[in-house]
Amino acid sequence: MREFSGEPMITILRFLHLLSLVVWIGGMVFLVVIGAPSIFKVLPRESAGDVLGDIFPKYWIMGYICGGSALATIMLLSFKERLYPWGKIGLIVLMTALTLYLGLAVASKAREVRLQIRSVEDTVRKEALKKEFKYLHMKSVALQVVILICGLIVIFLTANYKAPIY
Repeated sequence: MREFSGEPMITILRFLHLLSLVVWIGGMVFLVVIGAPSIFKVLPRESAGDVLGDIFPKYWIMGYICGGSALATIMLLSFKERLYPWGKIGLIVLMTALTLYLGLAVASKAREVRLQIRSVEDTVRKEALKKEFKYLHMKSVALQVVILICGLIVIFLTANYKAPIY
């Protein structure tokens, strides 16, 4: 069994790094596997969309904070211990960039389109907006899957790493 590092700062950085990854990936898994399906099962479609519309801005903020924290802590650990796990750093950069893109660009556009669908009377325009929303939703889901897979790889690399646990 590995003993604790003699330097408390390293232990704190490792803890914050792992906490960031676990909260980020755990939050994604919870929302996708439990939260969203349950919300859509219990509530009418429009109400379920409203609930998720309220959850998602907070969800994105959680991703920004966890991504930034995971990236900052792995960089600090890398410089401190002079070990540079570039593959893991690259995956965390990709995950953080995709989270920012999804939250700031894709989700905000989807929210805008969803509101337009409700206010438009013209059925042709409404159908075009529904198609656009479906496309944005599928794009979001696909990118979320990429982030999740990358996150699981990062956690595996963290668990499998023979030297320091970052």
